Amino acid sequence: MAPKVYFKTFGCRTNQFDTQVMMANLERFDLARTPDEAQTIVVNSCTVTNGADASVRHYIRSVRREHPEARIILAGCGSHSKGEALFEAGEVHGVMGHSEKEHIDDLLQRKERFYAIGDLEHVDRTIVTEFVGKSRAFVKVQEGCDFACSYCIIPAVRGGARSYPIGQIEEQVRTLAANGFGEFILTGTNVGSYGQDIGTSMAELLRRLSQLRGVRRLRIGSLEPIQIDAAFLELLDEPWMARHLHIALQHTSDAMLSRMNRRNAYASDRRLFEHLAARGYALGTDFIVGHPGEGEDEWREAMRRIDDLPLTHIHAFTYSQRDGTASARMRDIVRGDIAKARHKELTALIREKNYRFRQQHTDDLTVLIESGKEGIYNGLDQYFNRVQITSKEDLSGNWLTLKSVEAHSEGNRALWPQ
Repeated sequence: MAPKVYFKTFGCRTNQFDTQVMMANLERFDLARTPDEAQTIVVNSCTVTNGADASVRHYIRSVRREHPEARIILAGCGSHSKGEALFEAGEVHGVMGHSEKEHIDDLLQRKERFYAIGDLEHVDRTIVTEFVGKSRAFVKVQEGCDFACSYCIIPAVRGGARSYPIGQIEEQVRTLAANGFGEFILTGTNVGSYGQDIGTSMAELLRRLSQLRGVRRLRIGSLEPIQIDAAFLELLDEPWMARHLHIALQHTSDAMLSRMNRRNAYASDRRLFEHLAARGYALGTDFIVGHPGEGEDEWREAMRRIDDLPLTHIHAFTYSQRDGTASARMRDIVRGDIAKARHKELTALIREKNYRFRQQHTDDLTVLIESGKEGIYNGLDQYFNRVQITSKEDLSGNWLTLKSVEAHSEGNRALWPQ
């Protein structure tokens, strides 16, 4: 019987895809469904904040207590920021950097402890055939980031931006489509930078992927405002484009954007968002609440501008210091209780804006069913809004076109058949 490996994944969609890459490269090991079954536990870590590091360390220590015989292997971004310290402290059996994912089968064969950090220039060549536990497939199209945002450590642990060959991405999507996937989310460290280093573009990649058999809907994990060019705008009316874009603003006060060393400005951001909304798109963004220097004046200005933007979704999070970043050295720290109250105010506003949007979009919704139990199914429509569907039929994995839904404050609901 082959030894078993359990994967614990922290963090972003890119990490989720990286876990699939490691799984795909296991030849002499089987997958374990729980840590209890495993002889080896691979921790695909996140290091975006000090809190993320703490969560990883807490998990590793709990595994050591509960499964003292298991070998713990640290992978992911934390391998580059904290891997050496954890290895030297004896808290992990091995450390493997990003470039070593495709060598996991050989690394796990080693009896002795190992520290294989590799480099930050590698691009994986693995074609993933399944995406375990998902009805939508994440497809990694690039690695690394060339931005230098003051709060972010990620370029230091993932390297500079580098794109996957377009033919390799086509093969990846073609393989997953043949295995039943119809919706694909393009992901990476800085997705919108795709193609800049290899003479192509995100628009060209989308156009080529849309021509593959079985592709019904394409989503993009996140874009920067400056990455949306004329060629991309030409694709907005294509039927395979999801009618939702996530565009990372991070803030709406220009003073705060400057402190964050961002490449966007509110005036141009607003023009872009208004254009996209007029083209029928739901719009989401990232927003950091409580970054150093965010005084009451900056906050009130930001909230007025958020109210003016046609936003429907938000990934808002309170600032968490990350050692080794420029922001970590800044003064004018925002108190935790103030940041928490601001986060609550911001998310309440976006919930209301999302509700109003959903009230105006209650028909002709295309939903991919993701999960279901006892006649209650859930899926996302083209606007990235969740719909709860009640049906006596087995709808698992189905695509549905809903002629009408009921918009409630907590979400959309529908009956099937209609």
